[in-house]
Parts: sequence; C-alpha cells; structure tokens
Amino acid sequence: MQLTNAARQLKQKKIPFTYHTYEVDETDVSAKHVAMTLNKPLDELYKTICLMNEKKQYAFFLISGERDIDLKAAAKAWGAKKASPVPMKELETLTGYIRGGVSPIGAKKSFPVYLHEAAQDRETITISAGKRGYQIELTPEDLLQFTNGHWFSQ
Repeated sequence: MQLTNAARQLKQKKIPFTYHTYEVDETDVSAKHVAMTLNKPLDELYKTICLMNEKKQYAFFLISGERDIDLKAAAKAWGAKKASPVPMKELETLTGYIRGGVSPIGAKKSFPVYLHEAAQDRETITISAGKRGYQIELTPEDLLQFTNGHWFSQ
C-alpha cells in the first residue's frame, strides 16, 4: 500500500493510526461523500480548512464534516482580527495539497493547527492523509500532540 507523506511522518514517530483508502469520485470530494464511501459517521470525519488572517499568516482548522467553519470564531481562537479561506488557486502552491486532500500533517510548510472541541468527545477522528482517496484515523490527542495543535470552539 502506498503511504502518503502524512502517513509516513506518523509512522516514523510511532503514532498509532489506521489507514483508509477509498475510490475517488472527482465530481464529489465533499466530506459527506467521503464519509459515505468509508461507511463512517459524518461527525467522525474531519475536514481540514486552510485559513489566512489579515497579516497573511496561515493556519489549518479542522472541523467535523457536518459543520461549516465559523470564520469569526476561528479568527478569535487564532488571535487574529479576521480569517478567510485560502483561495483554491493558491492552496496547492501554499500547502502542497489540493482540495479534498488537504492534511494538517506533512504540508509544504508547518502552520498552526486548530481542532474543533467537538473532537474531544470522539475516541478517534478521521482526517485526510494528504491525497484524495486516503484517510488517516487517529485519536484527537495524538493529532494535537503531533502538530502542537490547539482546541477551538465556535
């Protein structure tokens, strides 16, 4: 099985995870579709959203698949005045990832990571492994420890 950069990094640090693969539907890369394909609850699948603040700094925010990001809450958690999604055309150049395959692990550059507090109630969460068709399931605590991440609420 081909390991993504994110999976290799976790394996190297001996962080336990489960690797999931699925058939990609290029017409639908939504969290809902991925959750259905993997037969996982939507609130267990966490999508990674890359945001930019007013100082042109970047961060990854992870929220469960059934939620939409609250930009004001994200900015507050980040200590920024405002936050906005990174434009799709800049995403790959900035992170090395494309929409539907963005992971907070193994990006081109290390950005702060914020995980929605709802993940505290989950034994594990499933996140992108950095490539469409690949997901990593791990504990929220391991994700935060590996990325030096923070909890946030909205």
